Amino acid sequence: MTGERPDLVFTGGRIFGADGRPPYDGAIAVRDGRVAAVGDAAEIRDHAGPKTRVVELAGGLLVPGFVDAHVHPVQGGLERMRCDLTEHGTREAYLDAIRAYADANPEEEWIAGGGWEMPAFEGGTPWAADLDAVVPDRPVFLPNRDHHGAWVNSHALRLAGVDATTPDPPDGRIERDFDGRPTGTLHEGAMDLVGRLLPEPTYDDWMAALLGAQAYLHSLGITGWQDAIVGEYANITDAADVYVDAARDGRLTARVTGALWWDRGRGAEQIPELIERRDRLRAGRFRITSVKVMQDGVAENFTAGMLEPYLDRHGGPTENAGMSFVEPVALREYVSTLDAEGFQVHVHAIGDRAVREALDAFAAARSNGGTGDRRHHIAHIQVIHPDDVPRFAELDVTANMQPLWAAHEPQMDELTLPFLGEPRSSWQYPFAALRSAGARLAAGSDWPVSSPDPLAGIHVAVNRRLPEDGADVPAFLPDQRLDLATALTAYTAGSSYVAHHDDAGTIAPGRAADLAILDRDPFAGPPEAIADTRVVATYVGGEPVYEA
Repeated sequence: MTGERPDLVFTGGRIFGADGRPPYDGAIAVRDGRVAAVGDAAEIRDHAGPKTRVVELAGGLLVPGFVDAHVHPVQGGLERMRCDLTEHGTREAYLDAIRAYADANPEEEWIAGGGWEMPAFEGGTPWAADLDAVVPDRPVFLPNRDHHGAWVNSHALRLAGVDATTPDPPDGRIERDFDGRPTGTLHEGAMDLVGRLLPEPTYDDWMAALLGAQAYLHSLGITGWQDAIVGEYANITDAADVYVDAARDGRLTARVTGALWWDRGRGAEQIPELIERRDRLRAGRFRITSVKVMQDGVAENFTAGMLEPYLDRHGGPTENAGMSFVEPVALREYVSTLDAEGFQVHVHAIGDRAVREALDAFAAARSNGGTGDRRHHIAHIQVIHPDDVPRFAELDVTANMQPLWAAHEPQMDELTLPFLGEPRSSWQYPFAALRSAGARLAAGSDWPVSSPDPLAGIHVAVNRRLPEDGADVPAFLPDQRLDLATALTAYTAGSSYVAHHDDAGTIAPGRAADLAILDRDPFAGPPEAIADTRVVATYVGGEPVYEA
């Protein structure tokens, strides 16, 4: 360290640098937004000057700022401003909340929001009749928590002209009764039959959603993210200009990488448009380097792409093996072209067939002369055929985990396991197998699908149980647990890598001072207590963006 005085000194606790070392006692100095020195606490303190701010860790743990590798902040922020159902969990509680919101907002033309969970309803599919009873006079459109389905009332179906004669779209399904009449749940692409009618949020709505989401994420120690959809998808309006404006005027304090949405209804003709948007939509801490391809749906509504068909309720085979939203041969062509144009490709793949199709596409890009330093990744990776686990490392494809999903809960136990059967059920979320095979791991939340709290995700990655579960709840495929250091590194260095935040993600001299202070050292306690850890403060570039 030179003779210049640091702006900040962090001392009085332990440090986890996500650099391969275990936590250690020490201190760091920060100058001009970067880590200037890491070392002995007394030595670092000796360099402090009269204007140096000394931050006491109070026995806590200093970690690199968390980076969410797959998240939808603007969408999450908007839902928090609307009819937010995420804090509820039963049919009755949802209906009470919807009624209360509608009563409190009589001026709203549509009741929008979302966040309901499928296990609250028989078969995972709610009914329009229930919504009709609480909001009879206005249309209602409420996506579920995973945003692969929507609950609508009869008013909304009438406005959209959706009835027994309406065909299912190629990429979706209308839930129907025995007479073919829509019952109130729309899956995947069918959501847009109604969602396209929703009033557009205003620019001010989007900006408020972004800034509200940013404040929430900072409070969880998150300093950056990859927004997994920048573009128009279902009823989500493109909010790229809001990002750019916030970055230009300094209101965007996080480091954000955007993933442009691949319109699965089009082909290679959209690539020049994606290149133009990538080059134009760049400002401050916001940039676009990625293209997001949604290759399949989700297992709970049988749209995740599987190598073998789903089972029925009695354990017998069906004829449904899910969906591939992009034809696999075309996917290889598109990925090769995007790779050649310098894009990272970020693929949503839940089922084992979709994962294989994505890996095959990355292999094609490599055989065509790619891929350079693109840092391609596959998000969600729920079911992976064992033959495909080693291919992640072989092809240098990052496994982008959403660890909160790797636990026993109703959506898994009631809506997934019975319809996958063995051995597929045991192939789910194979985090330890991927790590053992040499795969690079990144982590994210998919918020608002699930909580964006990284410490909750880390808890599940290590315990394979939800934070609220006790020892009486069995761990979900416990052989796939990660150790704490690996899980924490995935949420920091791993996700920074996949977001191309090359000067962040670890604590070392010269790196950006993107940091989070935890109120305790989770390495010092039992694994079952990881989720009890709280974030005390968050810094981006050495500037506080959250202080408890």
